Amino acid sequence: MYIFDFIRSLFKKSKIGVFIWILLNVTLIAALFSAGFTSAEGAFIGVGVYFISLMIALSPIGEFILRLQTGCKRIKDPIIKNRLTELFNEVYLKAKEYNPELPKKIKLYISYSDAPNAFATGRRTVCVTRGLLEYDDEHIKAVLGHEVGHLANKDTDTILVVAVGNLIVSILFVIIRLFANISFGIAEFISSLFGNIGGFIGGIFRICGKLIADVVLVLLMRLWTQIGVWLCMYSSRKNEYEADAYSVRLGYGRALCQVLASFGSSGSKGLFAALSSSHPKTEARIKKIESIL
Repeated sequence: MYIFDFIRSLFKKSKIGVFIWILLNVTLIAALFSAGFTSAEGAFIGVGVYFISLMIALSPIGEFILRLQTGCKRIKDPIIKNRLTELFNEVYLKAKEYNPELPKKIKLYISYSDAPNAFATGRRTVCVTRGLLEYDDEHIKAVLGHEVGHLANKDTDTILVVAVGNLIVSILFVIIRLFANISFGIAEFISSLFGNIGGFIGGIFRICGKLIADVVLVLLMRLWTQIGVWLCMYSSRKNEYEADAYSVRLGYGRALCQVLASFGSSGSKGLFAALSSSHPKTEARIKKIESIL
């Protein structure tokens, strides 16, 4: 299973940042659930929910969620689809000869952003932006070779764990707390029937206070997730050099240098922008590529 591959990869030197962040994340989530449930059992529930979220994130479901977060769409335009499919098949066949263990049935998606970009995630997802279509075929093949390199090197699990895993934790936290608050509200209502109006109003205020506290906790979780995206992606910049080298080995080194040199400000927003901002400086990447050509 992919989750076992991920656990083994955590002991690599390049994944030390991810390993530390996961330990911190477990601690934070345990504290979050403890605060939300006001009991020691909440911490154990939180840790259990987190590991369930990791299993979901490192599955096809996680890939699907990340595609939604980054605006990836199926390619419907037949002209674009035929062009990209032909280019990708050429890259994939070369990569398969070089790396027979490469996953099968990798799927191409498109994001309707005018900024030239691309990313890979999970085991079988490669997404290109509409802006990348302005480049010629050799340049696009070079970019596809780079993204296939990420899949071959199994670099693509980090963003799933950080962005998708924490999203699932937040959703489950809200659902569990919602049921808890509903149960609490019913108990308050029944109690008020045998009490007075003041007790009933007090119960309403207590329920509202709990809901506000839950919203604050979820917002803090979102902030922590953004920090995690930045930290983990920053610590994995070495993966960009390795993916560049993979594209070079497939024969796209010169074209990759040219397309990198043409990239300016990405113009992307949200998670797609975080993926792009994690890359090393363009000049350093080009210099590294030229050293192995």
